[in-house]
Amino acid sequence: MDTLLAANALAALVSAGSSVAGVLRPGLALPKGEPVTVGTDLYARAYAARAVPLGLAAALLAATGTKAAVWPVLAVAGLAQVGDSAIGARHRNAGMALGAGAFAVLHLVSAWWLAR
Repeated sequence: MDTLLAANALAALVSAGSSVAGVLRPGLALPKGEPVTVGTDLYARAYAARAVPLGLAAALLAATGTKAAVWPVLAVAGLAQVGDSAIGARHRNAGMALGAGAFAVLHLVSAWWLAR
């Protein structure tokens, strides 16, 4: 159980960290040669405004919370990762699609496991 919660905490921190990297380098997820626009910068910041607090909350609860508190947050984090994976797939960003997809599976299966 501790390993499962640690994996979820790490995944949540990686997700939050990725969003910070996107704010620092908004073109990070774009195909090579595609220009960074005002919209790209806006999206990166809006994404981080959601991903950082959610990632920190999920990581903190996974590390210190009770099952009753952890599973709903992991479910929400998992659904957010499903969306991130879909965005990555739509934009042919394999790293985003596969990474977020793996985190989605981890969070959603863990939420189910803890809730049962």
